[in-house]
Amino acid sequence: MGRDKTRFLYLAVILAVAAGVAVGLLWPGFAKELKPLGDGFVNLIKMMISPIIFCTIVLGIGSIRQAARVGKVGGLALGYFLVMSTVALAIGLIVGNIIHPGAGLDLAGTTTYKGAAAEGTVDFLLHIVPTTLFSALTSGSVLQTLLVALLVGFAVQALPGGDRILGAIGLLQRLVFRVLAMIMWVAPVGAFGAIAAVVGATGWKALAGLAQIMLGFYATCLIFVFGVLGLLLFAVTRLNVLQLLRYLGREFLLILSTSSSESALPRLIAKMEHAGVSRAVVGITVPTGYSFNLDGTAIYLTMASLFIADALNQPLSVPQQISLLVFMIVASKGAAGVTGAGLATLAGGLQAHRPALADGVGLIVGIDRFMSEARALTNFAGNAVATLLVGSWSGELDRDRARAVLAGEIPFDETTMLDTEAEEEHEAPRNEPAPAT
Repeated sequence: MGRDKTRFLYLAVILAVAAGVAVGLLWPGFAKELKPLGDGFVNLIKMMISPIIFCTIVLGIGSIRQAARVGKVGGLALGYFLVMSTVALAIGLIVGNIIHPGAGLDLAGTTTYKGAAAEGTVDFLLHIVPTTLFSALTSGSVLQTLLVALLVGFAVQALPGGDRILGAIGLLQRLVFRVLAMIMWVAPVGAFGAIAAVVGATGWKALAGLAQIMLGFYATCLIFVFGVLGLLLFAVTRLNVLQLLRYLGREFLLILSTSSSESALPRLIAKMEHAGVSRAVVGITVPTGYSFNLDGTAIYLTMASLFIADALNQPLSVPQQISLLVFMIVASKGAAGVTGAGLATLAGGLQAHRPALADGVGLIVGIDRFMSEARALTNFAGNAVATLLVGSWSGELDRDRARAVLAGEIPFDETTMLDTEAEEEHEAPRNEPAPAT
C-alpha cells in the first residue's frame, strides 16, 4: 500500500509541475503571486533540518562503531565509503562549475531572506557554540546542531549502554521521517507554486535552466558509474560493470518502479552472495553502505547547491564550495534514504553556509522527484560495486564464480529469492523500509 501511495504522490507532483509551467507561461503576473506556496513548503522542509541532522549524525557515528567491531572488513568498507562519497561530491562540484546550470536565470531578489551583516571569524566561531545543549535543536542553527550531534555521537560511543541510546534515537528518527513523509504530501502544492513563480518571472529561460540541471545530473551519474565505479571495479577485480548492471537488471526495474533503492536491499544481499562474495562481507557492507555510500545523493547535493547559487546570482566561491563539500560529507553520513531527506540536507547545507540561498530550495522542488530515480539507481550501483571491491580486498570474493555468474553461466534462482523475501516479511514486519531518494 505504501508504495502505491508513493506512486500517487509522484504522479501528483508531475501534474503540479505541468500545471505550474502552464500558469507561468499563460498568466505570468498571477503566477508570480503564487510564490508563497513554494516558500511555505520550503519552510516546512527547513523545519525538519535540525532533527534530521541530529538523528542521522548520531546514528551514523553509532554505525561506525558497530561496523568497526568486525575488524578488517568493517574498516575497509568504511574507508571506501568515505573516499568514494567524497569523490562523488567532488565530481558534482566539478561538473556544476563546468556547466553552470543556473546561470542566466537572474532570480536575484526573489527570495524573502533578509540576512544579517557578515560576522568576523571570532564571532562566527562563537556562534557555532549553542547557549545550551538542547537550544541547538530549537534555534534553527545548522552548525550548532551539527556540533551537538557530533558531541552526542562520540559520547554515546563511550557509554557502556550506548546501544540502548542509539535504539531510542533510532525510534526518534523514524518519527522524524514519518513527519517528513507527511510533509511531502504537500509537495505538489509547493512544486506548483514554485514552478509557476519561476516560469512567470523568467519564461522559457527557467525551463531551459531546469532541463539543464536535470540532464547534467543524469550525465554526471552516468560518468560516475561507468567512468569511476566501472574502471575501479575492473582494475581491482577484472569484472565488467556492464555485466554487473545486467545481472542486477530486475533490481534496477524495481527501483525505477518505487523510486527506492531500499526496496531492492534483500535482493542485492542475495545476489551478491550468489556472485561469490562471502555472507560475512555482504552482511556488513550492504547494510552499512545504504547509510554511508549514497553516491547519487552526494552528486545531487553539490550540483543542486551550485544551481541554486547561480540562479540567484550569488555564486559560491571556491573556499565556500570546499567548506560546503566538507559539510555535505559529514551531513550525508548515516542519512536514511527517505523521500524529502535530500531536500532537507540540501537546505541544511545552504542554511549553514549562505542562509540567503536556503529559500532557493524552492527552485529545485518541482524537479526533485524527476531526479530521484537517478539518485536511487546510482546509490544502488555504488553499493553493488562496493560489495565486490570489499570482498576482493578482504580475500572473501570467489572471482571465478563471480565471472561465471555475471556472464550468465550460473543463473540466479528467483524461486529461492521469493521464498526468502516472504520469510523475511513474515518474521520481521517491523523493519519497514522507507522510500529512498
